[in-house]
Amino acid sequence: MAAGLNKRKIIQSAVFKELVHLVDPQVKAWQPARGSSNVIMLVGLQGCGKTTTATKLAYFYQRKGWKTCMICADTFRAGAFDQLKQNATKARIPFYGSYTETDPVVIARDGVQKFVEEKFEIIIVDTSGRHRQEDSLFEEMLQVSNAIEPDHVIYVLDASIGQACEAQASAFKAKVDVSSVIVTKLDGHAKGGGALSAVAATHSPITFIGTGEHVEDFEQFRVQPFVQKLLGLGDLEGLVERVTELKLDENEELVKKLKQGVFTLRNMYEQFQNILKIGSFSQVLSAIPGLGQDLLANDQESHRRLKRLMTIMDSMNDYELDSDEGGRLFNRQPGRTLRVARGAGVSQAEVKLLLTQHNKFYMVVKKMGGIKGLFQTGSKGGAMGGLGGGPGGVGGGAGGSGNTPSLAEMAAASRSVSAGQMAKLNQSMAKVLDPRILQQMGGMAGLQNMMRQLQAGGGLGPFGGGGGGRLG
Repeated sequence: MAAGLNKRKIIQSAVFKELVHLVDPQVKAWQPARGSSNVIMLVGLQGCGKTTTATKLAYFYQRKGWKTCMICADTFRAGAFDQLKQNATKARIPFYGSYTETDPVVIARDGVQKFVEEKFEIIIVDTSGRHRQEDSLFEEMLQVSNAIEPDHVIYVLDASIGQACEAQASAFKAKVDVSSVIVTKLDGHAKGGGALSAVAATHSPITFIGTGEHVEDFEQFRVQPFVQKLLGLGDLEGLVERVTELKLDENEELVKKLKQGVFTLRNMYEQFQNILKIGSFSQVLSAIPGLGQDLLANDQESHRRLKRLMTIMDSMNDYELDSDEGGRLFNRQPGRTLRVARGAGVSQAEVKLLLTQHNKFYMVVKKMGGIKGLFQTGSKGGAMGGLGGGPGGVGGGAGGSGNTPSLAEMAAASRSVSAGQMAKLNQSMAKVLDPRILQQMGGMAGLQNMMRQLQAGGGLGPFGGGGGGRLG
């Protein structure tokens, strides 16, 4: 090996390329045809998340303008139709099922016929969960498939079942023509290594991944970002893209208020909503390279606490939410605290804690230029104004030093800034990061190493400049 080459980096690159090759079968994914009925049949193990996935898939196509519907052909599991009915109603998706008919073949055939006549474009059939050792259920699945003649069969894979993936996937492939895979439950500690086995067994591409319990927690599969997360290398590009799609940086009214020193409880409520739109905290943190799993363990607790604060604010009236005084209004009129506490079913201490959090949140958001400031991609008034000589962000004029650069801006700017500017970027990033996160990244040295890799020309990819010299 030539002197100066980084052995660890070369090995990482080789592993990365091989995993990309394994998880990508080089088979073009099936695409539905506009103006005609596309019947999609979901198969998989019991408890793999088929019913939830059916709803997510229908909702995904519905948002893209397709006329979608769902059919519950699961007569084996108690409450299956109730679950699908509840999910479909919540997502406003037409559905079909029966409490009296026990033959899934009849339900599937009648449901498909009904929706084809009504000109639905995406018809999703949810089937009973089964195990490769249950011959009768596999025979039933084959009968359903023969009856409805699906255009597309999707194998739904639970990311947490581990090494059993290959055997199970092979059993399904032997019975029906599985043409794609959806990986579910990737919001937990499971990284989805079993997806490699499923792809190898079925020779079918992964089309979507489920990343949470909500209907919006559903993403189109991309090979390289998936492998990056699998190796613990994060996916900053995906995170920035997700935040950009939400258009969180269009709230000019909030920026104007912040410049005037005003930040109401309603503003905080809206910012909390933005946080929830980005996704679970574990999804956000897992997209950042170098973070340990211990930092993701408290995701559910953090989510629960955030929603509890929003519940308290739901008990406030418009005057309280829009008052420039914020917590001072409640301090002057303690009766408001008691009323809100009773309405939300919490103690007065929790309401007071919320008001304290509001004041702290105000200081943070004012400094960052809104929640969007952390992920901003260079819009005016953003965090890079101070370092780039552009328009000043909230709380600073042109060239001010009180602004904080965003992750997206650091990635883009790191390839063109000078050594002095890079040092400023590192210092600003260190101020924003939680001390535990900074420690996981290897302290300031680790942070500088990551930024140097970005600057080396590797963009936001996992290995920076490829076969360059030693870093750190």
